[in-house]
Amino acid sequence: MRIFARIAALFWKHRRQAALAYLFLFGGAALAMAIPQLTGRAIDLALGSSRTSLLVYTALGIAAAGILRGLLNYGQTYLSEALSQRVGYDLRNLLYDRLQKLSYAFHDRSQTGQLMSRATSDVEGVRMFVGFALLRGAYFLVLLVAIAVVLFLLNWKLAIISLCVIPFVSFRTIAIGHQLRVISMKIQQGLGALGTMIQESIVGAKVVRAFAHEEFETERYMRQAEENYRLEIKVSKLLASNSPLMAFALLLAMAGILWYGGRLVIAGVITEGRLAEFLLYVVMLNMPVRMLGWLTQLYSRAMSSGQRVFEVLDEVSQVKERPGAIPLDGVRGAVRFENVTFSYDSQQAAVRDIDFEVRPGQIVALVGASGSGKSTVANLLPRFYDVSSGRIAIDGQDVRDLTLESLRRNVGIVHQDTFLFSATIRENIGYGKPDATLAEIIAAARIAHLHDFIMGLPEGYETWVGERGITLSGGQKQRLAIARTLLLNPRIIIMDDATSSVDMETEHLIRQALNALLAGRTTFIIAQRLRSVQMADLILVLEDGRIVERGTHRELIARDGFYHRLYDLQFQYQEGWHSAEEAPSPPESPPPLTVAAEEGNSHIPARRSHFKSSLSDSDDIVFGKPYDSRIVERL
Repeated sequence: MRIFARIAALFWKHRRQAALAYLFLFGGAALAMAIPQLTGRAIDLALGSSRTSLLVYTALGIAAAGILRGLLNYGQTYLSEALSQRVGYDLRNLLYDRLQKLSYAFHDRSQTGQLMSRATSDVEGVRMFVGFALLRGAYFLVLLVAIAVVLFLLNWKLAIISLCVIPFVSFRTIAIGHQLRVISMKIQQGLGALGTMIQESIVGAKVVRAFAHEEFETERYMRQAEENYRLEIKVSKLLASNSPLMAFALLLAMAGILWYGGRLVIAGVITEGRLAEFLLYVVMLNMPVRMLGWLTQLYSRAMSSGQRVFEVLDEVSQVKERPGAIPLDGVRGAVRFENVTFSYDSQQAAVRDIDFEVRPGQIVALVGASGSGKSTVANLLPRFYDVSSGRIAIDGQDVRDLTLESLRRNVGIVHQDTFLFSATIRENIGYGKPDATLAEIIAAARIAHLHDFIMGLPEGYETWVGERGITLSGGQKQRLAIARTLLLNPRIIIMDDATSSVDMETEHLIRQALNALLAGRTTFIIAQRLRSVQMADLILVLEDGRIVERGTHRELIARDGFYHRLYDLQFQYQEGWHSAEEAPSPPESPPPLTVAAEEGNSHIPARRSHFKSSLSDSDDIVFGKPYDSRIVERL
């Protein structure tokens, strides 16, 4: 009932429109109730009176009631549909707004297809329930109650015969409703799974084809689709089994009325018109009773769909704006991490005891192997996640005391995988500043070394960028992202390995753009290529979520520690070999992806941990061969 109450609350927001719809509804029901009475009277007049004028007036009354009832039904149907569409509109907006405000942690554990299913088919399930059940369903309920009352007023014995099937029908409907709700929940979850598969197959189309997995993906989709088909058939069987039983029950009631009512007519207790009136009311009962099964299905789907939608609306964001949060104004760019620890799952810490200070305008590089915590540290600054313990401050102010909008407008991010919207180049560059003029956008593009390329396009800045920016190269996407961040003009910049996946020429252009972007700004650089961090004022070397070394490039090289060994691995090939003869010959065939292990486990899969340990022990075995640091770069 809690889900029903929440759906009803959405409906009640539009109570004026709902009241008008119910007014039409009750008017239509009243006219519907009048038609059998007028018909019964007409039959009695036809059989017992020679005054044909009364019969004509009665017939005209029936026709007028039918026309007026049709007009009222039109108004009620229109208002019901309009109101249901309004509730669907409100619910979609609430859901979309909530998805925008939920933290990264929610999106990390959620499947895109499931969220899309909740925003589409689940919202539609709730909308249909509002339009057909809360409004048109109410019409059938009012009609059912009104008929029952009138029948008892006319003849209580015939009324009992007419309505004796209602308890059976109600019990059957409740039993089916419980089954339908369970099945409906499975169907909605299955639709979400299908949506996830479609989304993944489209986004990962290149991977699917690269591994020749088209048939595998098709079979996987068909298995889930077949399961949904089986569930839908089960629903159809339940509803199909219900309709004949209800029809049979009503026919039994009509047979009982004809048998007992006929005897009453013969005995002179009631007239032929009164018996016809009873039969017409029972015929009118047919529609409400038969609609019970359909309304039950709508109710079951709405409850399961509503539960899935409200789960998202009720989700508590792990990142909340504190009451009385203040805007971040006049930013200088001083950043302080004070003994910061963070865990994604409240169990194992992703980063531990992170403590460092950055002065305004300094460049800080975060270096380490994949999974060492570099990106996690950077994501904590704009509060994509909240620290588990410790404190992060900008210009001495705890980031948790700042409004999220002002904080994130002052922390610009250029990701490695740049996301572009399906919009024009102008709209993509101006995304962070919707009121930016074309002159401002062009200025940002010039600094990012992108203007000449854009002007070479047929429509210039109005050129449409395809979904996920597939019409642009990787380097062009990166420079567009830099222009987008430049336009925002933040005082703090996070560069998430922005040059690791481009060629040398493109990297040079990006670095020219970055020089303009980073000038005078506090900058955090997450890097795999160490040549991009040598100019940093502070390099933080992370391993297993901890800072194991810190200092400038020269200081870290002089210490001959982890950073030095990592530097040697990356640069020995470029700096140490001056001729092709000095470089090691490639193996005749690719070595197997195995490593030597302890006795009894001669072959186990190669893992990063073996590579990491090889940095400190030149006798380790990597990829089944004696370790040689000169070949690591090529691996």
